[in-house]
Amino acid sequence: QVQLVESGGGLVQPGGSLRLSCAASGIIFSGYAMGWYRQAPGKRRELVARISSGAGTNYGDSVKGRFTISRDNAKRTVYLQMNSLKPEDTGVYYCNAARSSPIKEYDYWGQGTQVTVSS
Repeated sequence: QVQLVESGGGLVQPGGSLRLSCAASGIIFSGYAMGWYRQAPGKRRELVARISSGAGTNYGDSVKGRFTISRDNAKRTVYLQMNSLKPEDTGVYYCNAARSSPIKEYDYWGQGTQVTVSS
């Protein structure tokens, strides 16, 4: 059974920092691209950051230069370091694990962790 368990969310003031973690089980972690997505109330889920199995990264335009995604394959965990947080970063942050094979797409999601940026 695949499980992605996010942690590290909470309430932070504008300009502050948070570090999210996502611990994976039930998958061969090193073979998956891992991503963080977020969804604000009334908005569509959007990509925040993604890291490939080879550790290549890409970021949503709104977080470039402020957020950093990383992975530790030995710990089967992906991280999202969020600095200089803004109120518009508020939302539920979801961890995603994805892999493609010639015959099947694998796509798993965590339950999400709330991030609220407010004074």
